[in-house]
Amino acid sequence: MSRGGLMGGGSLIGIYLVCTMIEPARATTPLDAKPASNSAELATIRGVVKATAQATLASQVQGRISRLPVKEGQRFKKGALLVALDCSKYEAELASAQAEYRGKKKTYENNLRLSKHQAVGQLELEVSEADAEKAVAAVKAAQVNVSGCTVRAPFPGRVVKTIVNEHENVFPNDQLISLLDDSQLEIELILPSKSLAWLMVGLPFEYAVDETGLRYPAVVEDIGANVDPASQTVKVKGLFRAKPDKVLAGMSGIASFAEGPH
Repeated sequence: MSRGGLMGGGSLIGIYLVCTMIEPARATTPLDAKPASNSAELATIRGVVKATAQATLASQVQGRISRLPVKEGQRFKKGALLVALDCSKYEAELASAQAEYRGKKKTYENNLRLSKHQAVGQLELEVSEADAEKAVAAVKAAQVNVSGCTVRAPFPGRVVKTIVNEHENVFPNDQLISLLDDSQLEIELILPSKSLAWLMVGLPFEYAVDETGLRYPAVVEDIGANVDPASQTVKVKGLFRAKPDKVLAGMSGIASFAEGPH
């Protein structure tokens, strides 16, 4: 065999050896490795404390703010006066509408008596009746405006923010005051959707509040109606088993669940 042939064969052997030496490393994690336990996955489920009810109340009428008896942070009972507007204009309109109604009503009643003696035409009687009904509607509209001069609490709670000041003029739909009901606080959590395999209403958990540094017992109150397809998560609402001290709406923390089934 020629020298060139030997050299050529040697080159092929060398290439083969190099190729076998640089073969990529295999993955060290077995394909059948078990995933992390539920407790590990749920170790950092964060949540936020929310009030069970909150609302921002707006003005129904145009007017000047005359009173703001409840200040920011203060508590109030259901039905308490929160905002009062100067109502002199609307009260005068109501008095005028009531006087108009009394006059229209008397006219109709008089025509009704005359009609029994054929002393008034049917058309005139019907027109006077319609005028009286129209006057009643005007009185009701004026009463709505008068009632809109006072804004009362729809539930017991605390004032979050007063958006207006005394002596300011407001218009219909202008925001006046923001409220919340903190008599029972809830916890909003976002859990992986596969937690639905063991998650259920009434399931207990602990909630560690960042701001207080304390852990509070809680329970699952409600589970969201759908799974977010993008993040594969579900919204869960929890409630504290007892009203926690020093916990306010807006505080955040971490929920800890007992380990689910393997």
